Amino acid sequence: MLDILALSGSLRAASLNTALLRAAALLAPSGMEISIYDQLAALPAFNPDIDPSAAPAVMALLSRAAQADALLIACPEYARGIPGAFKNALDWLVGSPTFSGKPIALFNASQRATEAQAALRLVLQTMALVIVEPASITVPLPGPDTTPTAIAADGIAAPAIARALAAFADAIGSRQD
Repeated sequence: MLDILALSGSLRAASLNTALLRAAALLAPSGMEISIYDQLAALPAFNPDIDPSAAPAVMALLSRAAQADALLIACPEYARGIPGAFKNALDWLVGSPTFSGKPIALFNASQRATEAQAALRLVLQTMALVIVEPASITVPLPGPDTTPTAIAADGIAAPAIARALAAFADAIGSRQD
């Protein structure tokens, strides 16, 4: 069973990015389990002087990221960049040797979020993560009332997500062989 950790870059309860990740969990192919990380707001501000073992929320993120076979990220764009809370989470993961080299797929819930996607790609490449391009997609979602169930039933979004997840599974599987 492929264990995928999904990280939303948004703290909003009605986040389209989180809804997109939840739809992906509904559409995951056989042999893949996608779990959503929901403790972004619990992370303390990154400070290299803080020992991660002294911060339970950080240790939980590090442990869960290490356990996962791969990561699936959906991140909004705020002020033409990565939201601060999400960049904070990435900063906590930078020094983790078990995080480096993991396959990653990027889902984008807005065609307009190009600046954040570019910045995110730069950060992830700096962290030595492997972006799986065929699994990285933009799925433009119509609005804040869009639910994961509606996305998973949509005739355009669902097949695109399913194809991306199949490509992700193939890429992860070829790395594990």
